[in-house]
Amino acid sequence: MKNKKSFNEKCYEILGRVPKGKVTTYKEIGEALGTRAYRAVGNAMNKNPYAPKVPCHRVVKANGKVGGFASGTKKKIEMLRKECIEIVDGKIELDKFLFRFE
Repeated sequence: MKNKKSFNEKCYEILGRVPKGKVTTYKEIGEALGTRAYRAVGNAMNKNPYAPKVPCHRVVKANGKVGGFASGTKKKIEMLRKECIEIVDGKIELDKFLFRFE
């Protein structure tokens, strides 16, 4: 019998495709999974056992705001800036930094 991946595992698999220097949103991951359970995506990111290999710090809110992070927002901003992602007033310009799943 085949092992079926959990919702969280599917989230981590999709997130693993987001390259350094780019971000995605909870909504983008949800849509890539064919669901509108964006809060569940956020919950999966909060429980990510594979960080930093699976880069949950690259997931932001749909309005460009940085959003929460298990290690704290300050740490998330620091990690994003190390990847050359610009953050102004707690927001990221999604037109410039958003990674879209195809």
